[in-house]
Amino acid sequence: MNLLIVEDNEKTRNLLRRIVAGRAQAIYECTDGAEALSAYTAHQPDWVLMDIRMPHLDGLTATRQIKAAYPQARVIIVTSFDEAEWRDAAHQAGACGYVLKENLVELIPLLSDVIPTSSGND
Repeated sequence: MNLLIVEDNEKTRNLLRRIVAGRAQAIYECTDGAEALSAYTAHQPDWVLMDIRMPHLDGLTATRQIKAAYPQARVIIVTSFDEAEWRDAAHQAGACGYVLKENLVELIPLLSDVIPTSSGND
């Protein structure tokens, strides 16, 4: 599995990388939603882990852009915002998952539910 992490905070990117490292063959990173579409186009990752609040282009807009260009894209919003309106906005933007930064371990079963780990039958 290949992942794209879109997160402006370096410490959070490092933490995300460590959490998913055992599952990912390749991990790509960018620091802003403005870079997300071109990074997705270049790497065609299986998953995008997308922050919401970033300096130049927010993650919801970036998610809409990616989904418009690549309807098959799978985006999980990774954020500190736990309000229903943010979850609804993420769903409307096309995200297929929503994980709070305080519960990042929830990423592993979410990724496992949709993309099984390699069992040698690929």
